[in-house]
Amino acid sequence: MTDPALRPLEGIRVLDLTVALAGPYASLLLGGLGAEVIRIESPGGGDIARTNPPFIGSNGINFGAQSDDEVSLTILNRARNKKSVTLDLKTEQGRELFFELARHSDV
Repeated sequence: MTDPALRPLEGIRVLDLTVALAGPYASLLLGGLGAEVIRIESPGGGDIARTNPPFIGSNGINFGAQSDDEVSLTILNRARNKKSVTLDLKTEQGRELFFELARHSDV
């Protein structure tokens, strides 16, 4: 009998390069099922949800980013169960790091 505490995708590593609604949502579900999900985001950009209101920061919740410490509640929701790394895939070093991650990933 299997351990009920284990989730079905435990031990599976997924690289997530998605940036729009369906992709990040799918990888969120994979993470919830136990996969190790590593988000790859480009410098200064990444998931477009980072700019979606509402935002939360030291001044509470608001609908327009007012300070540098604020984070979109959408990205906080969408990025749960994931690790995140910023890689510039336009550079040789960024591509080398990506390929190294891919060699040690399942999906």
